[in-house]
Amino acid sequence: MGLAAYLCVSAALFVIGLCCILARKGSLHVLIGLVMILNAASLNFVAFARFQSEPQDGRVFALFVLVVGALEVVLALAIFAQTKRAERS
Repeated sequence: MGLAAYLCVSAALFVIGLCCILARKGSLHVLIGLVMILNAASLNFVAFARFQSEPQDGRVFALFVLVVGALEVVLALAIFAQTKRAERS
């Protein structure tokens, strides 16, 4: 499988994530779209690293993107929990 196949899948993920952000008003859908865009960027990093001499660089960037995405989800869940708690009071 060549680099073009990875880039096509990454572009499809990016477009789906962008459509999810633009089409929906709910904050949960926006977060899902952002995670899809981050996964597209991560796939690009890994794909380019696979076809270069230093494969560790792409993996480190991909790990960084995944950590940022996980922190984004944790922060969003904390905000949602705090909002629900404030609505009950």
